[in-house]
Amino acid sequence: MTDSPLVTPEWLSEHLEDPRTVVADVRWYLQGRRGIDAYRGGHIRSAFFVDVDRDLSSPPGSRRPGRHPLPDMEAFADFLARMGVGPDDIVVAYDDTGGSTAARLWWLLRYFGLDGGRVLDGGIQAWQAAGGALTTSGPDRRPAPRITLRPRREMVVDKVRVKEMALSGDGLLLDARAAERYEGKVELIDARPGHIPGAISAPFVENLVTSGGPFRPRKELDQHYAALGVGAGRAVVTYCGSGVTACHDLLALALLGRDDALLYEGSWSEWAGDRTLPATLGKR
Repeated sequence: MTDSPLVTPEWLSEHLEDPRTVVADVRWYLQGRRGIDAYRGGHIRSAFFVDVDRDLSSPPGSRRPGRHPLPDMEAFADFLARMGVGPDDIVVAYDDTGGSTAARLWWLLRYFGLDGGRVLDGGIQAWQAAGGALTTSGPDRRPAPRITLRPRREMVVDKVRVKEMALSGDGLLLDARAAERYEGKVELIDARPGHIPGAISAPFVENLVTSGGPFRPRKELDQHYAALGVGAGRAVVTYCGSGVTACHDLLALALLGRDDALLYEGSWSEWAGDRTLPATLGKR
């Protein structure tokens, strides 16, 4: 089995019949489309459909913050059991947006103490380009016993810590949203436009060769993040609108050996909703 967070279509093709390989279709769209419709139209054989809102998040307004609060541990354990995931299995997640939502499942598996999460590099487009077929048949994998999960709570920070970072300049805040949302030119869903003071714009699409494509080579990613200010010993926190695409930046950083970068769970959806917290417009 591979240790890299990314797998190629060729690797997945070779391991698709392995009972230790579980495939997850994590296509999701902010507005206008539904991932389940894309899944029903054709998906990789044996793939389960995974809903970001239902399976990878708690309901908004629960005890945790933001539009996509982290899922409850017991609920996530039930979700994995339904997919037939065992403690030593490899879970390969894919989408059609360069891993922007598949990375959320990869990160959650790590957060809950499992190291078997992977992302299909280039997603379903790369699979088809490599000659992989699609199906409309559902998975036939049987449910598995529930895994005992052990959340790594140190991987998450709250708005109190982020506020301290914003005021003191201690550490590096990376904003994974599109540049126009960071600058406050467009705000489609959250309470206010703009970004957290001091945060650096780091759109997840800049991790990719092309929009929806595979990740850039490691050397290019290293140069990209160094230019953003990522350096040895400097604390790094990522956020986005609701804690989903921020995981894409965390995945890119993990590819560079920085698996100590943290997630601001509530992200801009929580920050913007708190009118006592400052917001900045523009490029900086």
